[in-house]
Amino acid sequence: MFVRTENFRTFIRLYPIVSFIIGAHILLFIAVNLSPYVLQLTVGFNYYIGVGEYWRLITPIFIHQSFPHLLFNTFSLYLFGPALERILGKFKFVIGYIGAGVIANVATFLLEGPGYSHIGASGAIFGLFGFFVYIIYARKELMDQQNSQLILTILVLSVVMTFVMPNINILGHLFGLVGGAALAPILLTGTKRRV
Repeated sequence: MFVRTENFRTFIRLYPIVSFIIGAHILLFIAVNLSPYVLQLTVGFNYYIGVGEYWRLITPIFIHQSFPHLLFNTFSLYLFGPALERILGKFKFVIGYIGAGVIANVATFLLEGPGYSHIGASGAIFGLFGFFVYIIYARKELMDQQNSQLILTILVLSVVMTFVMPNINILGHLFGLVGGAALAPILLTGTKRRV
């Protein structure tokens, strides 16, 4: 389920949404590092959101400034996104991924001060974990026990790292997780595919 054996072309054909988001991460990483204006326009800066720049609730989901940040989030999407894209289908995957990221960013806006700013796909990535947690406990038929244990182990490590690593949007991680778990029962309605 989480072991990737596809070649480049097959991966893009099987998981077009995950592939598109990975491509967006890379292109926007280059753009942000070539032009400070791109970062200024897309960062999730609470003050600007508060004065009506609501696109900043979405754009941080795709923006990374440092290479390690890009690598961690993009590799997490590469590992865990395809299974969920297969379970949900393309349209519902987009809604779930962006929806969890927006929930994380809205929580950050509401609970952090006006001077707070953030970037990164971590809220949306934690949203994927939220979906998997819901599947593990409420839709067991969609995932086998071995993969369930793997997800729970990685989730525990990721939550611990959230509180240990510096410069982490803790609220974004936690509310991304909650957002994914909250969207899961809605978007998984009628889903019977097991991966």
